Amino acid sequence: MMSNSFVKAPQASAKVFFVLGDRIERRARLQGAWLNIFDITVPPGSRTPLHRHASPEVFRIIEGRLTIRRATENGLEEFEAMAGNIVRIAANQAHAYSNPGPQTAVFSAIVDRDMAEFLEAAGSQEPPKATPSAETMERMKAAANAHGITILAA
Repeated sequence: MMSNSFVKAPQASAKVFFVLGDRIERRARLQGAWLNIFDITVPPGSRTPLHRHASPEVFRIIEGRLTIRRATENGLEEFEAMAGNIVRIAANQAHAYSNPGPQTAVFSAIVDRDMAEFLEAAGSQEPPKATPSAETMERMKAAANAHGITILAA
């Protein structure tokens, strides 16, 4: 008989850091496996640059709305994802997200080990006080290069 047991991971025990203004919490990591779950809080006006990487991702929007941009065989598509939506990003698919709205957005991201290591390498312990500094951008670019992430547009 299969067990329906679970392990509760209290939010207070999550590893918290910041990447380009977004607050990132590592909620779960399966040791010896590729699966990592992060909760990402995206303040109004925050965005990622258009980028691609070998690892696929799945986003589940928890609160608010995000504008998702991703490459398709017909060009770049843009759509709004809202609470309850699930967004799939294929391996090597160029993509970006932004929060154009007045309210904070929160989503869970399921990523592999490589992407998790990039997020942690690019992150800082302190939230940014304004637009990311040149030092922050250099750290992010170095982490992207080290983890096989190609930044396509700023």
